[in-house]
Amino acid sequence: MDLVVECYRLTQGFPANELYGLTSQIRRAAVSVPANIAEGFGRWHSKDFVRFLLNSNGSLKEVETHLLIIERLGLLRRPELQRALGLSEELGRMLAALRQKLSPQREE
Repeated sequence: MDLVVECYRLTQGFPANELYGLTSQIRRAAVSVPANIAEGFGRWHSKDFVRFLLNSNGSLKEVETHLLIIERLGLLRRPELQRALGLSEELGRMLAALRQKLSPQREE
């Protein structure tokens, strides 16, 4: 959820014409990351959880792409994006480790 807060903070000062563009896209993708983790955790079987972790990872990659687009468009510079990129990288490692741990388990 730290990544969500950081993405909201970063997009807070974006131009009004980006409200329905990048601002909306990055916020939606960022919120989707923990939401998919939570929904998957609430499922009965680990196989379902893994599927939602994969969805979460897809949203995470979407956030990373949006951050790089923001930089290329000159809306923010790399130093301003560094915290969000670092959080994203850390979360990606955590998701991979959790998926690996859950994948060999069988449904009961």
